This record gives sequence, structure tokens and C-alpha cells, in this order.
Amino acid sequence: MDTADTPRPSEFWDQFYSERHRVWSGKPNASLVREISMVAPGRALDLGCGEGADALWLAARGWTVTAVDISAVALDRAAQHAEEAGVAQRITWLRRDLTEWTPEGEFDLISAEFLHSPIELPRELILRRASEAVAPGGLLFVVGHVAFPPWSRHGHDEAEQAQLPTAEELAVSLGLRADAWEVETSTSDGREVTGPEGQIAIMTDAVLKARRR
Repeated sequence: MDTADTPRPSEFWDQFYSERHRVWSGKPNASLVREISMVAPGRALDLGCGEGADALWLAARGWTVTAVDISAVALDRAAQHAEEAGVAQRITWLRRDLTEWTPEGEFDLISAEFLHSPIELPRELILRRASEAVAPGGLLFVVGHVAFPPWSRHGHDEAEQAQLPTAEELAVSLGLRADAWEVETSTSDGREVTGPEGQIAIMTDAVLKARRR
């Protein structure tokens, strides 16, 4: 596609969220619930927070959350959900382009759930930058697709699929050295998902949880 025809990321994601009243389920990601439920709350950063389900879940458990997304539509929706859930005072919503933004300060948890995009997104650069903002003793938690579902807007050619790393490959590419990080979870989870027209597929997710020493 000619770059002149490519929408700006903010325009793309605002349009994406405007297509439906609610895009996602409103439930926190299952991997986040499983891996973080027993972690003592502190300061959390939610990258690509979308409609805010993960941020709301963290806030309800005592975390002070900074939730970042590029879409004003998604953030407005997320803020409304936070008000309805009674956790708005624990969440700061930031509209930022993660390609250009650098986290300020340190966080006890940095979470990036399915940080993928049909348009160009330097995911590894964003995660590397985020990892530098994890406080000593804090966690970097990343969940991503190993492959996209058949109905996804993402590309499906061999080259693009090959770029989706496993949890082990992601830890290496992010430079999480053993002397500085302890990898607590590095696994691939399979789950059954239903597409927008009732299609069924088995999705494999790469789950990485690493603690800064």
C-alpha cells in the first residue's frame, strides 16, 4: 500500500474502536489473572490498554495504574468503565503513541497484552524501552500471539508469521540477561477462541513474566 493511503495510527485505531460499541469482552486477560493475582499491588503500567479491562482489574486489586493507548475513542470508553466500576481514582489514562513515548519513572509491573497491530508497530523497541522502566524487584509481563487467527486483519504471509516470537525468543530479543532478570514464566498457552462470524480456532499465546533482580 502506498504510504499516502496509509492512515495515521491514531486515525486507524479510532476508526477500529468506533466500528462497534464494545470491541473486546470487558474481561481481563486470563493470563494476567493467573500470573498476577497473587502479586502484591504497587505501581502498574498497562501498555496498549484499549477499553481498559486489564487496568480496571488491576485497580480493583489495589494497583495504582497508568494506562496508555493511542486511541481517544478507546480511552474515553475505558474511563467511563472505570467510573462505573468505582476505580477511576486509581487509574491515570494517557493518550500516547507508544512508538514515540518513553515511560516516566519506575513501575512495579509493566504489562503488555497482545501488543500487535495491522499497521506498522515497532513492538520489540516498545517493549525494550518499557523494560528499562521496571523497578528493581518489579515484573515485566508480556502476552502475545504466536500466530494470528484466520479472521485477523493482520497479514498472514510466511514472513510476517515468522516474526511472532515465542516467549523464550522474546526474552532473548529484549536482552533480559540472567544476571539482571529472573524469568518466572516462559510458556505457550493454547486456547479456543470464537471469531466474529462464529469461526472456531485454537490460538497459541506466548506468555513471558520476568522479574528484575
